Amino acid sequence: MTSGPTSGTSSGSRWSRERVERAAPDTASLAAARRLATPGPWSDAGATDTLVWGRCQGSGRTPYQVSVDLTGPAYRCSCPSRKFPCKHAVALLLLWSSGRLGTDGVAAAAPDEARQWAEQRAARAADAAGREARPARAVDPDAQARRRAERLRLMDDGVDDLGTWLTDLVRGGLAEARRRPYAWWDAAAARLVDAQLPGLAEHVRDVGAGLAGRDDWADHLLHEVGRWWTVVSAWRRREHLDPRTLADLRVVVGWSVPSEEVRRAEEVVDRWQVLGAHRSDDGRLQQQRTWLRGVDGGETVVLLDFAGRGQPLATARLVGSVLTGAVARYPGSPPRRALLVDEPVVADAAAPLPPGVGLDEAQSLLAHAWAENPWVRRVPVVLDPAAVSVAEGLVRDDDGATVPLLDVERPFDLAALTGGHPGRVFGELEAGGFRPLTVEPSPPGDVA
Repeated sequence: MTSGPTSGTSSGSRWSRERVERAAPDTASLAAARRLATPGPWSDAGATDTLVWGRCQGSGRTPYQVSVDLTGPAYRCSCPSRKFPCKHAVALLLLWSSGRLGTDGVAAAAPDEARQWAEQRAARAADAAGREARPARAVDPDAQARRRAERLRLMDDGVDDLGTWLTDLVRGGLAEARRRPYAWWDAAAARLVDAQLPGLAEHVRDVGAGLAGRDDWADHLLHEVGRWWTVVSAWRRREHLDPRTLADLRVVVGWSVPSEEVRRAEEVVDRWQVLGAHRSDDGRLQQQRTWLRGVDGGETVVLLDFAGRGQPLATARLVGSVLTGAVARYPGSPPRRALLVDEPVVADAAAPLPPGVGLDEAQSLLAHAWAENPWVRRVPVVLDPAAVSVAEGLVRDDDGATVPLLDVERPFDLAALTGGHPGRVFGELEAGGFRPLTVEPSPPGDVA
């Protein structure tokens, strides 16, 4: 498990305990880290001005190898957790900040895996700085126009091929499509990649990989085929689409907007509350979605971070914190993707979730989003009050309405945190259910 840098951080001085706690991805990780922040589980620990390392004994025979590069900061641990930093990295920093690391302060030789990781990070940073220092090459508008025309030609051919493939799929029947091996779906996706349509390729692979294991496979496949056909139809008349719909279409086919172009768009300055985050890894690409809500403006946007296999993802923002700063939004329908213009300032470390809605109103929000953008996958909602039942696989609101519980990384932690009692729950509502990301249980005195 690794994590990349978020902002320039000075090294050479010990962090305060408060600073370490702000680095924790959530309260559960911080609580677990506090329990591990004793010398007992740790061995071969040490620190220099820029690097902290140690081995933490877990339940297995082999200790976890933990390293923290203070110049990022960046975190690395051999444990399987998807949280960044994980509880072991936070615990190591708590030990270091308290002066109980053993060899802390001594420029001891770091183990090979920690030293090589830090050296590789430093080399990449130097390469990036060198690239930024080199003068930008002048853009040849004619060559740029030729490249765009060639890409559009490839995309047109790919969309036409997808239309033919969908027609054959429907003629053969959905049941026949379900019996197809994954290689059949993967071959269709590969043709879409060759046609510069990576977004569609990813959707086709996802459907092919999960179809056989779904009880609702017929409804799910029909829904996806319908979505793909709307893409084919919209692409063929893209010159007549309004700018917002065209931007939504570009997202679903995977034609990205350069970040430099987004940064030149209008900035939105607000106090942005971190509502929750979700990480996924399909074996080829890691993705991190971080949902921010403007405290003053009320708009909710999503930050997207990507990393290839074995590459570090950006450090997750602390859920509940409020960041003061500006974001630039990508074009398209809400909820819009955004990026941080500059590193924000933390104004509050633990703000409560905003008031929420019931499931009926949440479903109406999803339906409205579909009316604006038929390709949107999910909407962010706060359910209030709602109870998460891991045993039943359901989320239930105060009126008795239910929705299936989507994938949860640590379901038993969620069950222990809520105890089945209602509270405010932030998450992602999709066609197939609700994915809880942040839970704020009601105080014991409020539970009937």
